[in-house]
Amino acid sequence: MRHALAFLLLATPALADLPVVEEVVAREDGAGWTFSVTVRHADAGWDHYADGWSVFAPDGAELGHRELLHPHENEQPFTRSLAGVEVPDGLSEVVIRAHDSVHGWGDGYVLTLP
Repeated sequence: MRHALAFLLLATPALADLPVVEEVVAREDGAGWTFSVTVRHADAGWDHYADGWSVFAPDGAELGHRELLHPHENEQPFTRSLAGVEVPDGLSEVVIRAHDSVHGWGDGYVLTLP
């Protein structure tokens, strides 16, 4: 039992390393949708940082991707935008997921479109 507890305590920090989408603002204009996404992640330099986020349809199809070109160690959380995302007619929700260079995709943030 003691070993199982120690394992759980050691495993917990790995979960904290996933990037978290904290907020999303979306607006539609003539050129598609613009998404402003706020991400929090414990960036630790070039070897481990949030390196992008994507907008997905509920069926998993990627609608747009914002690459993040550098770590944001001293700017947490941070917000970046992506314009010109084409959202298919009739879609009322999208899922935004952030990605990091070590652990991959974080949990999805479901946004009901305005």
